[in-house]
Amino acid sequence: MAFTNSRFLGEINLISSQEIVDAATASGLTPHVVEKDYVLGWLLWGINASEQLSTSWVFKGGTCLKKCFFETYRFSEDLDFTLKDESHIDDSFLQETLSEVCDNIYEHTGIEFPEEMRAFKIYENPRGQKSCQGRIAYRGPVSPPGKNAPRIKLDLTADEVLVLPPAVSPVYHPYSDAPSNGIAVTSYSYEEAFGEKIRALGERTRPRDLYDVINLYRNDEARPDHAVLLDVLMQKCDFKGIDLPNMDSIRPHRDDLAGSWNNMLEHQLPVLPPLQSFWDVLPEFFNWLVGIHQARVLAPFSGATSEEVLRARTGLITGLEHAKSAINIIRFAASNRLLVSLQYQGSLRLIEPYSLRRTNEGNIILHAHNVDKDEHRSYRVDRIQGATVIDQTFVPRHQIELNG
Repeated sequence: MAFTNSRFLGEINLISSQEIVDAATASGLTPHVVEKDYVLGWLLWGINASEQLSTSWVFKGGTCLKKCFFETYRFSEDLDFTLKDESHIDDSFLQETLSEVCDNIYEHTGIEFPEEMRAFKIYENPRGQKSCQGRIAYRGPVSPPGKNAPRIKLDLTADEVLVLPPAVSPVYHPYSDAPSNGIAVTSYSYEEAFGEKIRALGERTRPRDLYDVINLYRNDEARPDHAVLLDVLMQKCDFKGIDLPNMDSIRPHRDDLAGSWNNMLEHQLPVLPPLQSFWDVLPEFFNWLVGIHQARVLAPFSGATSEEVLRARTGLITGLEHAKSAINIIRFAASNRLLVSLQYQGSLRLIEPYSLRRTNEGNIILHAHNVDKDEHRSYRVDRIQGATVIDQTFVPRHQIELNG
């Protein structure tokens, strides 16, 4: 087998179903959605551990955004790759190589990938070149035995244009069996992933494309230069033979987006924001993209300039395990501009969340706007007893420092 296991240290057994159930409860999603996220992480590990695939397969798409860039993002279900080597789109090669990948993962995790439930369909894409859709079935901690095993879809294309050099990105895998030195994968750069999402919005206009584009635009901490992004998009649209998307080309699809918004996104998010809150940002986004409008950048809350802003993905609140679930919920709500019902010291407070910071005394606090009292408040994280996302949007007053 052509594998290198330098990223893995020690023997790992299949995690318990209870861990998946607990993670599902904390995230507000079903155990099967969380289990798929768990298996996706290990598939990325296995692909990156393969000497044949690790640098040739470049990860992209919505799952890439979730696993490599924003942990509080919508859960996604597929693995999309641009392949540098077209010869990999071959049934014999895929069967043999993915069999080795799956066997390697099984040896380290106990996740089963039934070989008889693995299939690859090679077809001619609209550009006359070979592409592939694969299905890989698995049995993890909560999936049932038998012939109805859940499947992960692989989407493989070898003739996509890569405008920018690929990146080596860390993979977010918040489970107890994560390799001690982490998981990494060759992926699109952030600018390339963003540009690809805008292209997809213009070409197929699905709810997840609108959700992704506006979420990426709103994240002002990671927002690229509009000219760089526009250049990436222009090259991608030119390659596909399509016009640059704009508000006039997207507007006729408003009803279709409304009709499929819930069905396509609801199962991927703990709370689904209303379509209108994303649709209303589109004109501003397109004006920013072409340089007509400067993106609105709010100042952070400045009431305590000596405090340390906490942005790290993990280890954010070490020693306060009981608060991690609440913080994850709060960060999701902040990214989606949704209010939070905060259970704090025995009572409920309706808040707009903005920032996590460490004080000079070492306390970790949440800065927020208390909606009922219409004033800025800070809440010590160790005193937070719970949090619930409310299906009600807000317009930020300060920079949101909880993205990611």
